[in-house]
Amino acid sequence: MKKDILLVDGYNIIGAWPELRELKQRSLAEARDRLIERMAEYKAHTGWRVIVLFDAHLARGIEKKDWKHNVEVVFTRENETADERIEKMVSELSGRRVQIHVATSDLTEQWVIFAQGALRKSARELEIEMNEIDKLITKKVKEIQEERPFSKIQLSDEVAEIFEKWRRGMK
Repeated sequence: MKKDILLVDGYNIIGAWPELRELKQRSLAEARDRLIERMAEYKAHTGWRVIVLFDAHLARGIEKKDWKHNVEVVFTRENETADERIEKMVSELSGRRVQIHVATSDLTEQWVIFAQGALRKSARELEIEMNEIDKLITKKVKEIQEERPFSKIQLSDEVAEIFEKWRRGMK
């Protein structure tokens, strides 16, 4: 069974998605956090390993790796672009049982990683996929809510909680 890994060119996606572009106008940090949250949803839905990479030129210093919302986040070393780091990671992570996908709309980068055996996913394709995931999550939440027991008698949350505890045999 193949293991799938999604490498995300963070600033490229932020620049391409309208929601993130708008957030970036107010705060780049908020746009980064929102992208990471969205990628956590992607990871939870697909089960893929997700790594989001950001260029060092917008966050100077040594390479920094972190985990946020169960997503790997990498800020490249100073003087190293996200594209360069993605190319290295494609080479390092590639294997017979690994399929690497790279999310970027940088055409040059797409050709380079494609030549290394990775699959490309444009920012637009990833956004469409995320919208579909959102619809599935919304549908699932609605199904769960509809399955919950429904009382015709209006109960306060406190009373409903007491009744639920009784139903479960708790005191």
